[in-house]
Amino acid sequence: MTHIRVQLGALGLALLTGLAAPPAHAAEDPAATPTVEERRLDKAAPQEILARSGFATVAPEFVRALGKARSYAQAERVVERQGARLWQRAVDRAQGRGPAGGDLSRDDDRPLYWARLGMTREVRQWQPQFGLTEAQRTRLLTSLERTSRGQDTIRYPHSKGIKRILVTGFDPFTLDRDIRISNPSGATALALDGTVIETADGPARVETAVFPVRWQDFADGTVERTLRRHLPRVDLFTTVSQGRVGRFDVERTNGAWRGGFGDNENLSRTETIPVTDPASQPQWTSTTLPYKDIVAASTGRFPVYDNTSVTEIPAGGTTPVVRPEGPTPGSTARAGGGGDYLSNEIAYRATLLRDRLGLTASLPGGHVHTPVLQFGTGNTDPASGTVTDPQFIQNRLDIIAQVRSILKVAADVTD
Repeated sequence: MTHIRVQLGALGLALLTGLAAPPAHAAEDPAATPTVEERRLDKAAPQEILARSGFATVAPEFVRALGKARSYAQAERVVERQGARLWQRAVDRAQGRGPAGGDLSRDDDRPLYWARLGMTREVRQWQPQFGLTEAQRTRLLTSLERTSRGQDTIRYPHSKGIKRILVTGFDPFTLDRDIRISNPSGATALALDGTVIETADGPARVETAVFPVRWQDFADGTVERTLRRHLPRVDLFTTVSQGRVGRFDVERTNGAWRGGFGDNENLSRTETIPVTDPASQPQWTSTTLPYKDIVAASTGRFPVYDNTSVTEIPAGGTTPVVRPEGPTPGSTARAGGGGDYLSNEIAYRATLLRDRLGLTASLPGGHVHTPVLQFGTGNTDPASGTVTDPQFIQNRLDIIAQVRSILKVAADVTD
């Protein structure tokens, strides 16, 4: 088991110990078995993160509310309210509103991730007296995912003269490598949701959402469902994820290929990205972000690159080739600038949706990779390190601030 040095008082330690117990609603139905993600929840680091943020109360409060439901319709309402409340609570905490709930820094995205898993585990194992069909349980889980990720609360003011910016982030991932991991793109989404950036042409409102690191959710269309009704109405969008060490990248080209790296459920997919109307599916999509302006600007401590490299199988060939300057005509994608994982896929899906909506020439949009969020010196060993440290916090704050600066540059040059 991972050993974490817990810096809590007696009450915090008691809470932490109590929270390590199995969920209250143990189900006999094998279909209700907790997922791989949910089973990580009882480890020491997630429990410490929840206890030190005040989010340890989320799942127990949800259980009490859910237990009062006397019908499926009532359960639906509870799930929607509680999911939306979790998202808003995470946004408020990140933006300094309300109590911190503990000594974990407010910019931390991890309480949202682990608290959501506590809630989904309870829904998966809930056995109400009125009974749940498999389809009903699935709908409850889908609703909880959607509402607790901000995917259905993207709203812009109707006032004229206010630009609209849409930003997406991701959950933490590679948790079996280091369960303490945070994702700066998710932290950025929480920090910027509902905020205003002053641009050369006036204010710009930022709305955000967070997506899971799971192949199946993407195949099921979660990206398109969330973005479709908003893209025609926004002035700028960017999907954001964690990328390389020590640098930002504006990814010039996205490829239609899944490379097989395991997701948060430890599932692998190696295939062409599955989309609707595959007969018209392109191998490549391109950014319409003003990458030259972004790269040229001074946006923060990390260098920002216009990344043009891709991996392709050339037309008539059989072997993948790295192309530093981008794809050649008729080639088959094997990796976009952002790789062949879900970072590349969300960029591909969002820009393909832009193109299919006829917005290619009018809507700036694409993908930004942040630097890898690193722990401080002496805290890099998952087995003996702490869940946070001053350098880790500063790195995350610097990344968040630089994403905001990149958005301002992009919005400044957007007509």
